[in-house]
Formats: sequence, C-alpha cells, structure tokens
Amino acid sequence: MDTASSARTRKSTRDENFPVASWLIASQYRAPILAFYEFVRTADDVADHPTLQPLEKLRLLDQLEASLLGHNDTEPVALPLRSILRERGLTPKHALDLLDAFRLDIRKARYSTWDELIDYCRLSAMPVGRYVLDVHGESEASWPANDALCAALQIINHLQDCGEDFRTLDRVYLPLDAMQAAGADVADLNAHRSSPGLRRCLAGLAARTENFLDPTSSFAGDIRDWRLSLEVSVIHRLALRLTQLLQHQDPLSRRVHIGRTSALGITISALARRMSAHSDRQGAHQVRI
Repeated sequence: MDTASSARTRKSTRDENFPVASWLIASQYRAPILAFYEFVRTADDVADHPTLQPLEKLRLLDQLEASLLGHNDTEPVALPLRSILRERGLTPKHALDLLDAFRLDIRKARYSTWDELIDYCRLSAMPVGRYVLDVHGESEASWPANDALCAALQIINHLQDCGEDFRTLDRVYLPLDAMQAAGADVADLNAHRSSPGLRRCLAGLAARTENFLDPTSSFAGDIRDWRLSLEVSVIHRLALRLTQLLQHQDPLSRRVHIGRTSALGITISALARRMSAHSDRQGAHQVRI
C-alpha cells in the first residue's frame, strides 16, 4: 500500500455518532474542520485496517505526519489541512496528538484503569475539540470543559462498540479493573449478549461517564461563537442521552443509538434551551448597563 489514502473506507461524517461540522457551524469554519476530519479519518482507517501489518501501519502514519509537516507531498489527504494550518496560523499539534493515539492503538490493546483510559483520551479525543475551538478563535480557558466532553464522547463510542472492537481488532477499551470488579471477563465480549457481570460493568461505566459530563453542562455558554455554542449544546445533550441508554441497553445484543426522531427532538430541545439561556444573559446584561 503506497499511501494512507488507499486504506480509507467509505465512512463519512454522516456515519459518526455525533455531529461533525454540521449546518450549525458557520460556513467559514466548515472547510478547516472537514480537512481535519478527512486527515484524522484516514489515519484512523490505517490503524484499524484488518490486513495491514503493524509496521506497515506505523509507516503510513509516519508518512501522513511527514506530509502534514511539509517534509513531502506523498499523502494528498494531508495537503489541504497543511495549507489551512499555514494560512490560519494554527498549530499541527492536535493532528499530531491524534496520530500518536493511532500509533498507540497499534501497540496497545488493553487499559487497566479508568485513569489509563482517560490518558488515552488525551491523545485520541481531546485534541479534536481543541482544534475546533482554535479554528473558531476561542480561548484556551475553554479547554478543560472541552477535554471532559470529548473524553466522554470517546468513552461512549467505546461502550457502544465494545463487542466489535474486541472481535475485529482484539482491542478492549473497558478498564480491566472495572471488568474484574463487576465479575466480567474479556472473553464475555465475544458473545452476542452480555453476561450479567459484563452488563454490570457497562452500566457502571456509562453512569460514570454521565457523571463525567456534569462539569461540561455550562461549556456551551462559555463559547463566544454563537453557532458553535449551539452545536456544543446539542452534542452535550446527545451524549447525556446515550449514557442513559447505555445504562439500560446491551450493546452486544443491539446497536445502542439515538434514532432520527429522538435525535431531532433532542436537537430542538437543546437549541431552545441554549437560545433561552442566551436571551436571559443578554437581558441581564442590558439591565446592568
């Protein structure tokens, strides 16, 4: 395989669990976000490729990095992002952190504790939100809330896909100590229905992720860009709903997701709440003046 792009699947933004550069985002920011998405999606597909050997995967990830940093033009998918970073004076660090996360996926397949999983999310999830904030010119003061939200989104994905991750990639993102405490075993992930112990483990991790989202409830209100704050508000509400579903539904026996009708209802509700909060804040500001 000559380039990383050859490993690219047909997966697009529509296949993701959460919105990516949706219509809520202002048009001038969509191209930078989509360029980042295409670069990261390609790297992810390399790391998850079913037949490539680990050394070949690492070589392709290194090739992506070299093209992103301008050392060569071998990887076409890196060129739009490289150009955007240069034109807008943005750092490549967030993309480089994600490449390190994919390298870690190739080398590491188990996580012993929750803290170890969060450390993985520092590379695999948090940089995504930080990049979007940078594109919008938001302050780094918003990073802690972003990091918590992005980590929660990543863990939700791990819970949803725990069976497939184990069967197809031999990866287990569920903390091993949590599995042991619940009376579950890694082999339980190979079944078509969760064992009682695995069910307890998944429900407990979903509840912990819901609690992890608590500090992010005011995140949208701290974002200056109005349209981005709306998108973050929607994502937050969708994430909360998924953690609740995962506490009661079995991701091994069924796909745990939010249907279109429910997603639309959650979106409308989140937008209404955000607009109401914004209106109240504007009114309070005028009274103070």
